[in-house]
Amino acid sequence: MITLTLQRNRPTGKAVTGIMTFPFEEQTHSAPTLENADYLIPAGRYPLKRTWSPKFKKNLPLVDEVPDREGIRIHKGTKPEHSQGCILTDIAGMAYLDVMFNRVEERKEMFEEDEEIFIDVIDPA
Repeated sequence: MITLTLQRNRPTGKAVTGIMTFPFEEQTHSAPTLENADYLIPAGRYPLKRTWSPKFKKNLPLVDEVPDREGIRIHKGTKPEHSQGCILTDIAGMAYLDVMFNRVEERKEMFEEDEEIFIDVIDPA
């Protein structure tokens, strides 16, 4: 199991910034995040899957099993208005996500192992 962490900051107007942390072997990388305070998903642990996004016309991470919500993605964006519940990040964050999903797929092909990726969303204390 691979677990990313999204540590949210307190809202500033409609913007909720945060840091998404990615575990890579013996290193940890991070990328900034941005969410819309009006559409935040609840804090908690969610499975991540890479699936086809009809809106963006490409495979993107899907935050699965969000109560009473569907279609919550992680994608690039720079303004809270770019999100209605989605988690926005920069190009580095998207690259880290791609590497993680690619590694999981490679292990599945090589070793026939299913490994899951989760994201822990944590609100400020």
